[in-house]
Amino acid sequence: MDYVMNINGEKVGETLPKMEVRNPATNEVVGTVPNGGAEEAQLAIKAAYHSFTTWSQTTAYERAHYLKTLNDLLLSNKEELAEIMTLEMGKPISQSLGEVVYAASFIEWYAEEAKRVYGETIPSHLINKRMQIWKKPVGVVAAITPWNFPLAMITRKVAPAIAAGCTVIIKPSKESPLSAVKFMELVDKANFPKGVINLVTGSSQEIVGEMMKNEKVRKITFTGSTEVGKILIKQSAEQVKRLSLELGGHAPFIILDDANIDRAVDGVVASKFRNAGQTCVCANRIYVQAGVYEEFVEKFSEQVKKLIVGDGMEKSTDIGPLINKEALIKVSDHVDDAREKGATVVTGGKQIGEGVFYEPTVIRDVNRSMVIMQEETFGPVAPIQKVETEEEAIELANSTEYGLAAYIFTENVARGTKVIEQLDFGIVGWNDGMPSAAQAPFGGMKESGIGREGGHEGMDAFLETQYVSIGMD
Repeated sequence: MDYVMNINGEKVGETLPKMEVRNPATNEVVGTVPNGGAEEAQLAIKAAYHSFTTWSQTTAYERAHYLKTLNDLLLSNKEELAEIMTLEMGKPISQSLGEVVYAASFIEWYAEEAKRVYGETIPSHLINKRMQIWKKPVGVVAAITPWNFPLAMITRKVAPAIAAGCTVIIKPSKESPLSAVKFMELVDKANFPKGVINLVTGSSQEIVGEMMKNEKVRKITFTGSTEVGKILIKQSAEQVKRLSLELGGHAPFIILDDANIDRAVDGVVASKFRNAGQTCVCANRIYVQAGVYEEFVEKFSEQVKKLIVGDGMEKSTDIGPLINKEALIKVSDHVDDAREKGATVVTGGKQIGEGVFYEPTVIRDVNRSMVIMQEETFGPVAPIQKVETEEEAIELANSTEYGLAAYIFTENVARGTKVIEQLDFGIVGWNDGMPSAAQAPFGGMKESGIGREGGHEGMDAFLETQYVSIGMD
């Protein structure tokens, strides 16, 4: 099926060259999108800039109404959206359905937060002066989204921007743009004014390049690799564009000797193997205290062996394909390196068939010298390292430039509190392998990003603070 862009409420790109979107499970073409570039980006920016004048003047209640309508449309079309998502990037259909609900939760949340943007009155030092803080939308926003959560990463960015009174241009990943096209169809059904939300597909270099140099774009919100994030930071300096960056992760998962091991096993399975391990917050480095190491490895491995790998469209599938051959090679290289340096593969450890499926894998007796403990694997591989003390676990957990998510399992409140106080991560799951929620701030420390998405903090990224001093003579 041929899909098109949506700029200023119009279908655009029918005559442009096409980019194929392939199902990683079968390598079949499931759709095409226009291979747009700088010219299409300029059209979208112009439309968003023009519509900002009127959209920014709408009331919070009007913006909330549009968002609530869109939320209802997402939920009533969740089966179709989920199927599109699974076909374009391989995620098991049950997880895709869960993502649609998760994506809609951001729209619902920010429909309400639109009505919670408050200013302030500051006590004046002079009798004839009044001092106020006003909140204003930042302007045109460019939202650059990744392939692994193609719908939720759109709504997590677009919903607060729209609620704040901004207008948006969406640039989805070339790997999974089809769900973005369907999202725009629902935007049209929700009767959003033309130009408020726009979609461009095609060359990242050309489209993002235009977004970065065009002065009409005042805000960039991006989810992706730290390497690309650093490039955007450099490019933003020319115009001092505002940035929100959710970048790479390399999450440690600490299991102390007083943890509920069965709960810890369930937590790691949920965190590590969701979306075949292709999530920025999934457990990448598992540190287990010596007293419970053997018990955890045994119970965890037994659970992993039960996971079913297959086409995401099959309801029984727990783990779908990796996104492409490059991802498969990276996972294989990480496992091979660990083997060569003395680690033991307990279960899994190899490619399945000729495609891009990889066995859910557990590796024990790993150490910090192995690549898998130094780099984000982005695959269904769980490396486990034994630690003697909580101090050792903290030191190993923090020994990375990343600081997105971390996990700790302990039943001792005082112990858990002290450990978390020393962890340099923006998100911590304490006895919880799935901490993400629309009402909570999401973002990282160190090289894992700038700013927060979700929660009431998610609105701040799209608002300017204006101080007004009023003379009353």
